[in-house]
Amino acid sequence: MKVIFLKDVKNQGKKGEVKDVATGYAQNFLIKKGLAEEATAGNLEKLKQQKDQDAQEKEQELVDAQLLKTELESKEVEIKTKSGEGGRLFGSISSKQVVDAFDKQHNLKIDKRKLNMDQPLKSLGYHKLKVKVHPEVEAEIKVHVVEQ
Repeated sequence: MKVIFLKDVKNQGKKGEVKDVATGYAQNFLIKKGLAEEATAGNLEKLKQQKDQDAQEKEQELVDAQLLKTELESKEVEIKTKSGEGGRLFGSISSKQVVDAFDKQHNLKIDKRKLNMDQPLKSLGYHKLKVKVHPEVEAEIKVHVVEQ
């Protein structure tokens, strides 16, 4: 019996897959538990429409991410802090401070976990940091650390 999996089933199939399984297994377990449905013409058409919609949503997410990338790269954030001799900071600038500054100065929300910052910023001047906006899109932001 052909079924369409509604959820991932270990060792059988993933969500959205159409597979041929034993009739008893399909009727008594998969369909009864809501893990799969019978692969009728109507259900297959519904699955095709859902896959097309998912593809459009993913494409739209990519376009939105590219727009956000251009917006992020066109802006610069300024962070004021105390410093000592030679441009060394008292303390350091963390990813949270960079994200908060972007939110306050440009009203752009960035997830601090997506900010690629190996070590905190410890000197005055311009710094370039990478932000993973989307799995396929990475933006480079400019941070200007100035003395208070």
